[in-house]
Amino acid sequence: MAQDGHGLDILVRQRIRGLRTSLGWSLDDLAARCELSPSSLSRIETGNRRITLEQLDAIARALGASIDMLVESADDGDVVIRPQHNADRGVTTWMLSREPGANGTTVAKMRITRPVRRGTDALRVHPGRDWFTVLSGTLMLLLGERTIIVESGQAAEFSTMVPHAFGAHGGPAEIMGVFDHDGRRSHFRQFG
Repeated sequence: MAQDGHGLDILVRQRIRGLRTSLGWSLDDLAARCELSPSSLSRIETGNRRITLEQLDAIARALGASIDMLVESADDGDVVIRPQHNADRGVTTWMLSREPGANGTTVAKMRITRPVRRGTDALRVHPGRDWFTVLSGTLMLLLGERTIIVESGQAAEFSTMVPHAFGAHGGPAEIMGVFDHDGRRSHFRQFG
């Protein structure tokens, strides 16, 4: 790596120091794990020593990281999560996970302004399970033949093979939901 003190070089050095301190390790701790002297490691972190590929590999392994993780771009693209509004459904959604997480789950915040539609054509079924917690307001959940009121601070989890629908009750409600692969596909079709 170039010793120019700019760009990626600075970022890699910051990542090494940041990972080391997040693990609660001193320079001596990390140096022992990657077989470098503490003074060499200090000079690497401060930019006063060039990092060789062998040193970077040893440091990455000691930190439980890969070289790719240490040198990946600092540009995460657009970090702002913009709401998607669906006027027909009366729902504004913030997709909090850009990519599906473990087991294909997606986390989303939703602001629901419309009451639940009643009738058998309003109830939907899809494979999987849904989980949500009400952040504010009150939500009405139709679950099969039951009507369940879920208030602020409460949560619900259910099989989505049971016909279901939900909507605002007595005013707007905000929820945070975790949806499996099938739930994401069913609830968020318009987001691709």
